[in-house]
Amino acid sequence: MRIISGEFGGRIISPPSNFKARPTTDFAKENLFNVLNNRLDYEECDVLDLFGGTGGIGYEFASRGAKQVTTIEMDFHHSRFIEETIKKLKIENMKVVKTNVFVFIKRFKATWDVVFADPPYALEGIDELPNLIFEKKLLNEGGLFIFEHSKDKDYSSHPHFKEKRTYGSVNFSFFQ
Repeated sequence: MRIISGEFGGRIISPPSNFKARPTTDFAKENLFNVLNNRLDYEECDVLDLFGGTGGIGYEFASRGAKQVTTIEMDFHHSRFIEETIKKLKIENMKVVKTNVFVFIKRFKATWDVVFADPPYALEGIDELPNLIFEKKLLNEGGLFIFEHSKDKDYSSHPHFKEKRTYGSVNFSFFQ
């Protein structure tokens, strides 16, 4: 896994071989950020990365100069790996919160310009994420929710759905 672009672009991130997370592929990540490059001024964005896993999406936003990246990861080993990588790369605009995403969404009172979620595809309750994001008002005015999911999911009937992009086996639904 590598950081595609920005201050830390080209850096290789190597999670331990026993890591349980499924990182977003470099191909999908590169294409996603090509789309976002035309939509976002990263330096003006506060980003919430739900289900941080390896931290790959968070590193990418931080590397591109996001104001602040908050990564939520419940697994102890994963959150520790992200914290160690942040420290190793000296990333100052990224932090990890070790908690359950659904608990965080229901209790935390803040807003972000971008919310990204890449839950385990088989996780119970993931179909409720778009509703929760908007019910709990996690997005700033004009904010963007990006939801990575399997090909068998279709969120096009959601009232805030804008578009879907597919890169190989990775699917991103955009909501606003």
